[in-house]
Amino acid sequence: MPDKPVYKRILVKLSGEALMGEDSYGINQGVIERIVGEIGDVAKLGVEIAVVIGGGNIFRGVAPAAAHMDRATADYMGMLATIMNALALQDAMRRANIISRVQSALNVEAVVEPYIRGKAMRYLEEGKIVIFAAGTGNPFFTTDTAAALRGMEINAELVLKATKVDGVYSADPKKDPTAVRYKKLTFDEAIIKNLKVMDATALTLCRDQRLPINVFSIFEAGALKRVVTGADEGTMVVA
Repeated sequence: MPDKPVYKRILVKLSGEALMGEDSYGINQGVIERIVGEIGDVAKLGVEIAVVIGGGNIFRGVAPAAAHMDRATADYMGMLATIMNALALQDAMRRANIISRVQSALNVEAVVEPYIRGKAMRYLEEGKIVIFAAGTGNPFFTTDTAAALRGMEINAELVLKATKVDGVYSADPKKDPTAVRYKKLTFDEAIIKNLKVMDATALTLCRDQRLPINVFSIFEAGALKRVVTGADEGTMVVA
């Protein structure tokens, strides 16, 4: 009997760094194809999926020069990097016969369509994957905050923070062998303990709107599907 999802609509926050794999920068084709496969497996369950993507894998290459730039200028460069990643993700989905649409908070209509909430909702209802690029479209706000904002706007039931570790730990598990994974946290605990689940703005937004977050490893095969079907995977952060 096939696994039954416990969520109808989710938003996945995918960092740009996740697309690098073990490379120092850029996009690792093997990694992006595997991530698309994980997303496709969940889509087959009938779950409506949106993705907010970061740009760290591309921006990392220009970060030293950006250190001396005006913050707003550097942030706009980062937003452009997320658009590049969104196009790469969409192309990988096309090759996997997954229909997706990219919407950007920055107006670059020659490349992708602008963010329009109503159209995004319709795409989701039609079973298309919606990839949100360019963060919130404003400097000084992270893609974590964009994920919280878009998650609320599309009425997602869960925000999934895809990372390189399988949840939130009491300490860095790579440095501290006694570190333990939290199965569940409250937003207040995550904020007070400064557990780096997401930035404080994103956490506060999700807390106030009672939108749960699950932090999981995108590199664990089948982890995304296990979260969506209600398994004990990653760390759940709730109000």
